[in-house]
Amino acid sequence: MNNKKYIYLISTLLVLLLTSACGTPSDTKSPETQAGSPVETDQGNAVDPETPATSKDGTDASADPESNQGDSEATKDPDQEKQNEIQDPAAEGDQQILIVIDQTPKPITGNSFDFSVTKLPEGYSLSEMEWKSDKTEIKSTFQEAIEHGQNGEDGFYISGNGQFSGFIYPDEMKGEEGQVLFRFIDEQGHELTWEKKLTLK
Repeated sequence: MNNKKYIYLISTLLVLLLTSACGTPSDTKSPETQAGSPVETDQGNAVDPETPATSKDGTDASADPESNQGDSEATKDPDQEKQNEIQDPAAEGDQQILIVIDQTPKPITGNSFDFSVTKLPEGYSLSEMEWKSDKTEIKSTFQEAIEHGQNGEDGFYISGNGQFSGFIYPDEMKGEEGQVLFRFIDEQGHELTWEKKLTLK
């Protein structure tokens, strides 16, 4: 009788061992090995990486206008953006050009001030100079200023192969308040203007 109980007990233990060893379903996987585990997207929604991305209404997310917000920035016309940045080259003339005006008295007949262009955008050259006040307006082209440098006439002059440049004015213009303007032009016809308020000494 004891043998039967012993055999029965052993067989029960074997059945328990077999069921515990093979008891877990074969299709169950640990969380680390599951292929469809949710992944956090930049919107904060959990998505299955094996499932195609779809929007809330079930359509493809690539066709969703909200998902293409970054594309609208990339597809902007670069020429249009350039135009917005630089609408008028003349508006930036004061930043791109530097002219030094020297009103130190000189031992010469008449009155004058010197000017020298120390900074100028590439491709631009001096085309016109002008003195403008309530009483007087004197304008000279670059070529006229070279001629004045040769013959010593009043007005804007450029001499010595461009080494000397200035503005000669008569005694009656002393004390006048006005503006001196310099215009520069490039080969495409773009114009830049530099101007400064001045009192003639």
